[in-house]
Amino acid sequence: MSIWEMLAVFAAGVGAGTINTIVGSGTLITFPVLLATGLPPVTATVSNALGLIPGSISGAIGYRKELEGQRRRILKLGAGALVGGLTGATLLLSLPSTAFETIVPVLVALALVLVILQPRISKAVQNRREQNGTVARTDGGPLLFVGLTLASVYGGYFTAAQGIIYLSLMGMLLDDTMQRLNAVKNVLAAVVNSVAALFFLFGADFDWTAVVLIAVGSAIGGQIGAKVGRRLSPRLLRALIVVVGTAAIVQLLLR
Repeated sequence: MSIWEMLAVFAAGVGAGTINTIVGSGTLITFPVLLATGLPPVTATVSNALGLIPGSISGAIGYRKELEGQRRRILKLGAGALVGGLTGATLLLSLPSTAFETIVPVLVALALVLVILQPRISKAVQNRREQNGTVARTDGGPLLFVGLTLASVYGGYFTAAQGIIYLSLMGMLLDDTMQRLNAVKNVLAAVVNSVAALFFLFGADFDWTAVVLIAVGSAIGGQIGAKVGRRLSPRLLRALIVVVGTAAIVQLLLR
């Protein structure tokens, strides 16, 4: 890489770490930049996954206050994320690179619809619970576990807009604030990125220069994202998710 390419990769890492912590889809910043430096698609994907681990961990640490009291929930959902991430990483190295390209925009679009409708859906679910005299499960039940595990399979494969899918599922099935759900999303993303990256270390080619640049940049971005994201109102956070998600769909369709 030239010095200008290295600076571009580092800046992309900062941007990805910031947007991943707040919403998700940071891969849509780093991945095109890595391709522009001449890296093959799979090598770029693997290098990106390795580099974003510090950013995910940094973002989770930045949201540590919102993680209080969620240990049991995170342990259960994290187990699904671990299995899903490992499965996705395996698929990346065994399936054609175009295997998920058709369904990814559809998944992201569906997630955005759920994010937009989440307040109404949550209110309707709450009203039904009150009528039936039932209490909401703090872990979201089997439906959330299966849904997040499948989303983690996709996350281990590519990661773009993975956080948006997480937030849409948790927003529907958990009775909690958007900020606390966002904190859980950051932990789950860190689990998926880490397990996928460890798998890649032993089974795929990657570029150490790209990994280090994205790692340092994303770690810085994770702290920036936590400071910004924690100050956003639920409505503004939801609006930002929709904007970023729409941009993700457009970019995925144009690839």
